[in-house]
Amino acid sequence: MPEAGDRMIEFRSVLLDWMTYRRGLRRWARAARNAPRMSLAQLRTERKRARSLLFCLHEFMKVADSRLALPVEGSDAFPRPHGTDWSWRPRLWREVLERPGISSAQSKSRMGDEVTLFHDCERSELTLRQLRNTRAADLAPYGLRMDVLAFDGSFLSLVVDLPREAVGGLRRNHLVRMDTIVEMEKPLEIFARLNIRHGPNTEQIVRELPLDHDEIMVEFDLAYSKLNEKRIERAWIDLIFENPQMSQVIVRDLTFSRRPRAAL
Repeated sequence: MPEAGDRMIEFRSVLLDWMTYRRGLRRWARAARNAPRMSLAQLRTERKRARSLLFCLHEFMKVADSRLALPVEGSDAFPRPHGTDWSWRPRLWREVLERPGISSAQSKSRMGDEVTLFHDCERSELTLRQLRNTRAADLAPYGLRMDVLAFDGSFLSLVVDLPREAVGGLRRNHLVRMDTIVEMEKPLEIFARLNIRHGPNTEQIVRELPLDHDEIMVEFDLAYSKLNEKRIERAWIDLIFENPQMSQVIVRDLTFSRRPRAAL
């Protein structure tokens, strides 16, 4: 019965912590009541103890308030359009990665299981790093920062592999939506390309991100595609960065959803 024994030990530890807390609370409540009648020597001793306790409490409250104000790790909370039948935030923006940064990132470097960097630079001066979001407006726990110094290549993109659930039941009457929050050091053009492989063919739809907004949204309307609904295999998104040299880009959040278009 090792599991029952472990539970009993854990229960006793919790009970002991609770009893210690209650005893300490009663002790300081009694000290506060007796303070007006204490001798000066006793008052000095109690004040010294109280100051030590206050220092620890203030340090704890500072860290606790800071952490509790941050978006909760693992959060998949974000607004979904009415009628959404699938939605998703990639792991890079939800959870801390085992390898949170890459310097001199080579083409095909991966950040987690879903995000891959592609470029054709002969000498890489690119850095990728996962960072903790701390702004009050952030819903995503984490973001991605990309720093580019000299850039001698002709293309740079981040590829996000969509999960199998994204293509399960996908139809030509679907709208696929991407929402993101992007911060940039200097103006850049960024394009999003939805790729859907169906049989031997790959359907591609390109949208330019409207970077003059704080919260950016693009939609891919599959009604204008030649998608073979019966042969869909997988889908992915390319985020394509034009002229990225000497720039820093922070993708604070990245979410996807899909919904059937309204019947006319």
